[in-house]
Amino acid sequence: MVAALKDTLLDDARIPAVRADVEALVDAEVSDKKGASGLALKGGYGAVKKVGPSIVPDAIEGLLPEFVVRLDPFWQEFAGSGESSFSAFLAARSDAVADALLGVTDERIEGSDKGAIKKVYSTLRPSAKKHVIEALPRLGDLVQKHAA
Repeated sequence: MVAALKDTLLDDARIPAVRADVEALVDAEVSDKKGASGLALKGGYGAVKKVGPSIVPDAIEGLLPEFVVRLDPFWQEFAGSGESSFSAFLAARSDAVADALLGVTDERIEGSDKGAIKKVYSTLRPSAKKHVIEALPRLGDLVQKHAA
């Protein structure tokens, strides 16, 4: 059996590089967005980074352990599949993977007592799955780079 992702990706020696790569992944995904909604997303993301430069790294640090746990069943299945690309493996299961990952933020928001944050999240949530699915190839490469 292959090692659990938490044992590799969250290892003390590896975690700084993983966090940096996750932040670069988020930056790249936002940068790639097109059209009016992409422009709005880029503007909002840029404003957040300017107002609070630690917001994105702090969010990554806080959410990464839970995301890793949600990705692990897919990693374990991939390891036994004989396939060579975790990106392709995730893409072939995009709905299930996106739902698993978004379950982390859904649960965080559900447990929040901040009504304003819940309201904003509820307006963004319908498009979030599309964005997560679009990020799966980069995510698969990132996981395979650090866990393989």
